[in-house]
Amino acid sequence: MTERGARIAANAVLASAAIAAAYVVLTTPPLRRLARRAARVWLGASIPVYLATEIRRAWVESGRTALT
Repeated sequence: MTERGARIAANAVLASAAIAAAYVVLTTPPLRRLARRAARVWLGASIPVYLATEIRRAWVESGRTALT
């Protein structure tokens, strides 16, 4: 098997596993609630951190000095 063929096979296996996992999560109410809660926590933590980082980067790139 060539490297390209191995990559294609691995991608197909991973894609089918992801589809099967998504089906199980979407059709099982407790897992669906858990996934929804995890997404809410992840978005609640990552979006403010991302925005703060981007605001700080924009401030630094604008060449302004600190407000102290």
